[in-house]
Amino acid sequence: MRRFLCFTCLLITGFSVFAGKRAFTIEDLYRIKSVSDPQISPDGRTIAFTATEYQLKEGKSNSDIWMVDADGQHLRQITRHEKPDYHPRWSPDGQTLLYLSAREKGTQIWTIPVNGGEPVQLTDIYTGISDPAWTHDGSAIVFSSKVFPEYGAVDSLNRRDMKSMEEGPVCAHMTDRLLYRHWTGWDDGRITHMLIMDIKTKNVRDLTPGPFHIPRFALGGRGFDISPDSGEICAVSNHDPDPWSSTNADLWLISLTDSCMINITEDNDAYDGNPLYSPDGRYIAYLKQRVPRFEADRFVLALYDRQSQQHRILTESLDTWIEDFRWTPDSKSLLFTATIEGDQPLFRVDIKTGKIRQIANLNTINAFEISPDGQWLALTRRSFGEPTALYRMLTNGKKLMRMERLNQTIEEEVDIRPAEEMRVPGADGHPVHVYIVKPHDFDASKKYPLILNIHGGPQSMWLNAFRGDWQVYPGAGYVLALPNPHGSVGYGQEYTDAISRDWGGKVYEDIMKVTDAVAQLPYVDETRMGAMGWSYGGYMIMWIQGHTDRFKALAAMMGVYDLKSMYGSTEELWFPEWDMGGQPWNSDLYQTWSPSNFVTAFKTPCLVITGERDYRVPYTQSLHYFTDLQKMNVPSFLIVFPDDGHWPSYIRSMPLYYNAHLDWFHQYLGGDPAPWDMEKMRRNRQYEE
Repeated sequence: MRRFLCFTCLLITGFSVFAGKRAFTIEDLYRIKSVSDPQISPDGRTIAFTATEYQLKEGKSNSDIWMVDADGQHLRQITRHEKPDYHPRWSPDGQTLLYLSAREKGTQIWTIPVNGGEPVQLTDIYTGISDPAWTHDGSAIVFSSKVFPEYGAVDSLNRRDMKSMEEGPVCAHMTDRLLYRHWTGWDDGRITHMLIMDIKTKNVRDLTPGPFHIPRFALGGRGFDISPDSGEICAVSNHDPDPWSSTNADLWLISLTDSCMINITEDNDAYDGNPLYSPDGRYIAYLKQRVPRFEADRFVLALYDRQSQQHRILTESLDTWIEDFRWTPDSKSLLFTATIEGDQPLFRVDIKTGKIRQIANLNTINAFEISPDGQWLALTRRSFGEPTALYRMLTNGKKLMRMERLNQTIEEEVDIRPAEEMRVPGADGHPVHVYIVKPHDFDASKKYPLILNIHGGPQSMWLNAFRGDWQVYPGAGYVLALPNPHGSVGYGQEYTDAISRDWGGKVYEDIMKVTDAVAQLPYVDETRMGAMGWSYGGYMIMWIQGHTDRFKALAAMMGVYDLKSMYGSTEELWFPEWDMGGQPWNSDLYQTWSPSNFVTAFKTPCLVITGERDYRVPYTQSLHYFTDLQKMNVPSFLIVFPDDGHWPSYIRSMPLYYNAHLDWFHQYLGGDPAPWDMEKMRRNRQYEE
């Protein structure tokens, strides 16, 4: 039996109405539907996509499949169920949509006739299903699932008694090797395998028997692709003996008839992944890194010629990360997105000449697909002041047209704030790119409290993209500053590399110089400045705690506090081993850059938030930090989400996250009234058995 503090969903029950649009609130954030995963039909006449809506009071969300004609007409909802339906994929003949649904017996494959008819459950597999795709001849579906190889991979898919192995009078996790848990889950003997189901017979066959995860775990991108002749797949897998310290994912060609496997990137000891066959079947495009065991090395777009078996790089001239890419139907060029100083423009590269040109800059493109005739794109995009929406655009970058208006009402009613930009001389004189979001009903003659938000990664960036943080705090009367300091992506790989083995150095200098610059803005009250950060950003908040009292209040989420203990309890060991230059017993950097070594200097009030199932940055890092704050008599407040990992549940936990930040910063910075009273919540605690 356990007891834990259980907050029900907390809403902002009132708001002030200003001339024109009103201020953005937390409740508004959850009125916005999320649009994702556009898929164009084989005849190019229809776009299928997923729309997710949120029920804030119930702490629930639900996804359904929608369609719209390619000319923007006849927007309609295809699935309607209380459980999520998502991942739509057209059958090769265009008559059926495959999708994933959790409506029966876990996540299974369902199909629905496009021109009318009832959904049909296609699979009933105990271990669940991920990333299903049709073979190009329409005869089978390839998917991945976590299986129990020692019981026979296919047999374990359907054995309901497997559950008794996990739940009983005695329940324990057991392992004899590292990477035994990852992000929010324990493997417990499960291995991700690729499987194929024959559409007619419903027979399922294991394509990748053995002890290796295929495809390799990834937070995004493609883990595999199917050849145009439906004869093989190209999948991503790491077969190194120490995958917990190695980033050496390779591309493996796997026959769909006899499961024969061939490694086509064996000569590269760094990452190779995200494979995509050309429509004519001659090439496989993929993302490649060249520095082994460094997860933040530059991602370049590479090409494998299946005839000559030669590899070449297509984007060497672009000193930035390639994000996603698609083939044009003629197999002569690729369209791709790349991160450039906070934006993700769309580019085209000719595979024969290598010539690259920018097609369009639409701020942040989340996903895109090319029409079968190669004339237009379906894409989802967003910016600071625009939630994600579905668009159509010609492949030359002209005639951008919005295809749906699911969020039109709230966009017309609420002030969704845009961003301004500034550049501040940082460490080594390198300019630091900073986004500034001004508060609702901004008056240049007034002074406002400021929140500086430091991104995680650390090799990441703040994109020009809609996010909850960007709207909730300005909606409550705060100026928001979002810097991209050393370590950020999109400003050249040298700038990205600069953070490795220098965690508290140039980044801290950048942050303090940005703080000096924004404090001089005429509308910022430099006596009321706070700072917050998540992951590495949480680390930097903890580092700031021991090195300056410039801020009146801090908030650290999922932060790294003690680097030595972090090394012994995290899972992806390649990360600390690269960024700290080794292990704790042979690198002094674990001591040099640990915020835990500066406890006696702590004095700034700090909110601390973490999740018990965070295996990336174990929640004990935040507990350790909170303990030290308390022992130093620093005002501090701890929130632990018992069922969440590195990213708390968007609908169950993030409303409390936003409310807690507003309450905390209002208490110390004097912003607009908080949506709920923390002291009242302390007095009226609710407990759950």
